[in-house]
Amino acid sequence: MQWFDFYKGKRVLITGHTGFKGAWMCSMLLKAGAQVTGYALKPPTSPSLFDLCSLGDRVCSVEGDIRDLSRLQKVFEETGPEIVIHMAAQPLVRESYQNPVYTYEVNVMGTVNVLECVRQSSYVRSVINVTTDKVYKNKEWCWGYREDDELNGYDPYSNSKSCSELVTDSYKSSFFSRNTEKSTGSSTEFSIGVSTVRAGNVIGGGDFAKDRIIPDCVRAVSRGENIIVRNPCSIRPYQHVLEPLAVYLMLAKAQYTDTGIGGRYNVGPDEGDCLATGKLVDLFCHKWMQQTGNKPVWIDQSDHGPHEAGFLKLDCSRLKNVLGWKSVWNIEKTMEKLVEWYHVYLSCGRIEECMEKQIDEFLAAGSTK
Repeated sequence: MQWFDFYKGKRVLITGHTGFKGAWMCSMLLKAGAQVTGYALKPPTSPSLFDLCSLGDRVCSVEGDIRDLSRLQKVFEETGPEIVIHMAAQPLVRESYQNPVYTYEVNVMGTVNVLECVRQSSYVRSVINVTTDKVYKNKEWCWGYREDDELNGYDPYSNSKSCSELVTDSYKSSFFSRNTEKSTGSSTEFSIGVSTVRAGNVIGGGDFAKDRIIPDCVRAVSRGENIIVRNPCSIRPYQHVLEPLAVYLMLAKAQYTDTGIGGRYNVGPDEGDCLATGKLVDLFCHKWMQQTGNKPVWIDQSDHGPHEAGFLKLDCSRLKNVLGWKSVWNIEKTMEKLVEWYHVYLSCGRIEECMEKQIDEFLAAGSTK
């Protein structure tokens, strides 16, 4: 992929680098030759992909709370990032019902703090704020949401991410556009490319979070138990973790030199890969049997948990039209790679080699599209 070589030697700051997506992002950027700084709390799960890959020894990893503005400012001053990818979040719907105040503090004020550090810098050229497909007011309609559809997430997690989008829009128009510099007295010497990217449901090797369907599947099969599926009829835009990460990096590069490209983008799978959770688990069971010879069994068992959307799809036309983006791995290939990773992990194999191989395969497949 043409954008990959751009990152050699670039100074990149990732917030939330110790999470599942953050660890994959660190691995991609290290492979590209970037100078990577991460700012986050300790890994949110045990085990964690971040620790399994010894990423703490391979990037400049700073332990800090995204709510701590002074600490974050110091990291910006010391590392001088050119590109900022904001991924730090409280990312779980169910957790947000239990801890709504914390969820809003992290997801809203965390975004304010990152953008405030960018505002005070003289070196940041490109910013990506990673949000979610759940930012939209979900009307359960059968077509995909577009970037100009109404924002108003239902639960505290989704709503806090809607707020994060609005905060980003405000900072962008108030401080990061060339025509606002004189009126605000900003020290910024150039306009900054800023985008928010709303990703669909991300799956892939190395996710150990609670209340997520694939980690739940893996935990069940590793214990020889039936897989419990809470909402088998819920339709979601499932995609491999490398898909949105590639978009974040592609977009960060494009707006680095052309700030007009910045804006709001959806990234999700093609329509045929938006499927019901029960069908996703069927595919997992099939691929697991192919990989191991053992076929798992799943059962439909609601736990009467809080409200979750029943139907959600994204329209990714803008991303395709502006950047010429195309999805690389369909759901079949995604599940194959996901099962491959967990089989290596449960067999005590070489996880870093598996990830390196999968990144190479993804990049090679993307270069032919």
